Amino acid sequence: MLALGGATMGSAFGAHDAEAQLFSPNYRVLVPEIFQGLSAPPSYTPNLVIGSGFGGAITALRLAQAGQSVTVVERGYRWPSHPWRAIFANDTLPDGRAFWFRRNARMIAGNTTRFDLLGGVIDATEYPTMTAWRAACVGGGSVVFTGVMIQPRQAYFDALLGSVVPYAELDRVYYPRVRQMLRLSPMPRDVYAGQAFGHSREWDRQVMAAGYAPVPTDSIFNWDVVRAETRLLGRPSATVGASNHGNSNGAKFDLNQNYLRYAEASGRARIFPGFEILSIGQEGGRYVAHGLLRSPDGRQIATQTIACDRLFLAGGSIGTSHLLVKARATRTLPNLNEHVGAGWGTNGDVLVVRSLGRITGLTEGTPSASMIHEARTGLPVTLENWYVPGIPLNLSIIPSLGMVFDQSNRGSFAYDPQNGSVTLKWAPNGNADALAACREVNNRIAAASNTIPGAVPFIGDVSGMNWTAHPLGGAVLGKATDGYGRVVGHPGLYVMDGALLPGSAGAVNPSLTISALAERNIENIVARAG
Repeated sequence: MLALGGATMGSAFGAHDAEAQLFSPNYRVLVPEIFQGLSAPPSYTPNLVIGSGFGGAITALRLAQAGQSVTVVERGYRWPSHPWRAIFANDTLPDGRAFWFRRNARMIAGNTTRFDLLGGVIDATEYPTMTAWRAACVGGGSVVFTGVMIQPRQAYFDALLGSVVPYAELDRVYYPRVRQMLRLSPMPRDVYAGQAFGHSREWDRQVMAAGYAPVPTDSIFNWDVVRAETRLLGRPSATVGASNHGNSNGAKFDLNQNYLRYAEASGRARIFPGFEILSIGQEGGRYVAHGLLRSPDGRQIATQTIACDRLFLAGGSIGTSHLLVKARATRTLPNLNEHVGAGWGTNGDVLVVRSLGRITGLTEGTPSASMIHEARTGLPVTLENWYVPGIPLNLSIIPSLGMVFDQSNRGSFAYDPQNGSVTLKWAPNGNADALAACREVNNRIAAASNTIPGAVPFIGDVSGMNWTAHPLGGAVLGKATDGYGRVVGHPGLYVMDGALLPGSAGAVNPSLTISALAERNIENIVARAG
């Protein structure tokens, strides 16, 4: 869920904003499914899950399997897949399908690109010193991320949550459970050898020249669909650098194809797209959630208050934190403790670039093939092989997604009573140490591989000072909640998403750990009936 300097080749390489609006399609014709079947959720449900990403989908399935009725509300829409249709926006020239009700969005490099106003799949939430990209669709981050799901090293996990969650338990039970459900696997050799992954082979060559041994990354991609693209049995997607805004052909084995599908198939879980929760509280001994239903074109359809016996927050770090911080400030949930809203971080996200290496292959495929880890820098660094969003052709630009293990730079959310909004307090240079650590590793690789850091004049060697695609924290496990996501002071209220992680997932992508914690949490909650 990233962009090289911007979400489009135009914004990344200095073209005017108007270029992003040259193609303004009729969305009701192009994707009629997102406009259909929208209805308000019931006024009462035993179990309400807010959000349909990794934490929410897992919660819904396990509750349904336990024989309980579940209502899932999701502010985004249910996007279909098709082997030939262009369901999602592309990175080269995105349209309204790309971003969630925004006329413009600030990108990694700080520039702005304009869009049609539509309920697209990514929300660029802007604060004074940080822009966080997060999903807005049924299936959440599983639809728009790059597919990598990596287990953190025990030393890093223990430094973050070792006093609350036994790593051995996750390693033995819950990480394997998620891997099996999502069919995680590394890139097969035949796919790696294809023309679309010449940049991946070049990435490996460059890091090996610097003495690193690349390790295959586990991925959520369906390799049979990727192979079908190469055989012209489907519209090219993963093999031509599509991922940020979804893969129209279902190349990612996202949550719509597993957890959410199985939950609905049980007959006990219902998903309500297009319904955004604006506030939560307690009334008459039950939890209540107030929200509105809107059409993908922004038209308000209905408002609804949902009462529930148990409320599961899974709207992601930002969505969950906003609801809790607002509820504490307005005293609709008066017993929330001082840790609510604290411990927020960027997961050390950094975009890293080298250029002028070998060119092998015409296009750049999306799935990541491999990664390296460097612990000799001031802060531990993981670099993952990546692609160039917005530029489907291989132009010798070799990017990496960097994730730095940083435990010191943290922000917090605060409520502004004047306008009733929640904002993020984050130091303007909060990611400076992460950028410096990634620069050190990138310079070492560039020197050994006879390449050049950055791709001047288009983009610098490292980017991401005020941007993240992995917002984490705000309701940290063991502080705002107990060791299983139960919110302190409010029985029957739970956090099941990235808000539980204290600003870092341990120098890796957070989705696998979020999922494993959700599996562990809901198993304990179901077993203890609360």
